Amino acid sequence: MTLQGKVAVVTGSSRGAGRGIALALGSAGATVYVTGRTVRGGPKPVDGASGTVDDTADEVIARGGRGIPVKVDLTSEEEVAELFARVRREQGRLDLLANAVWGGNEHVDVTAFTRPFWEHRPGEQWRQMMVAGPYAYLLASREAARLMVERGGGGLIVHVTDGVMQDGNQPYGGHLYFDLAHAAVNRLILGMDRDLRPRGVAVVAVMPGFMRTERVRMHLTTEELKKQTRYDLSETVEYLGRGVAALAADPKVIERSGTITFAADLARAYGFTDVDGRQPPRFDPEAPVER
Repeated sequence: MTLQGKVAVVTGSSRGAGRGIALALGSAGATVYVTGRTVRGGPKPVDGASGTVDDTADEVIARGGRGIPVKVDLTSEEEVAELFARVRREQGRLDLLANAVWGGNEHVDVTAFTRPFWEHRPGEQWRQMMVAGPYAYLLASREAARLMVERGGGGLIVHVTDGVMQDGNQPYGGHLYFDLAHAAVNRLILGMDRDLRPRGVAVVAVMPGFMRTERVRMHLTTEELKKQTRYDLSETVEYLGRGVAALAADPKVIERSGTITFAADLARAYGFTDVDGRQPPRFDPEAPVER
């Protein structure tokens, strides 16, 4: 799998899923615009989570790719437009947009999924999960689509989504705003596919399992918490990243356009593993504990 000569933008790649995608693309030789708000020497997220766009870009370079860090507020229409204008000026093309920006993790409240919706502050929750989520996806996708369509197609837009699918359906996620945000992301796939597929651009949603992100490691500090959340079934962020890289390298990816797929299913389809050599299946919190 090689992405030499390919140009990618990864939103929200200071840490978490976006970082995993950027690293996998770097390992495949891509040029990666690593985008987000956190930069070295600048303010940290409100929860102090580690990671900056500069750190991720350096790791991309160390793996053989070209990492370009860009500080950008991905909820700002003007800043997003300037980001893609820069890509146009510097590269003249865009092959992949991977959307992984997500503001819902900055103010983690472990009790949120057990409280009814009327006990949440709607304005705050809406901004964190809807604006710094599907709205940010929409802004970036709009600019990326223009670049890809102008070149005659052949590009790919990937949206990272979340939730547990059962029999092709996604049951309620247990938190109204979390559920709304990811349902909106999944509907973006359908609408964008209708407009982009006839123009040769694919759009796919990818659902990871339980990822060992920086914030997961921050909050799961005891063995009891790890047991409750099924940390034993977790995977690295690069498992998802390798799935996105495999999609970007697939010349027939247009056949997957308009679909929601799992990182675990992509691993089996394309034959890759997580960094430890395992192929974790779809996350199932009810799976028996291995002895």
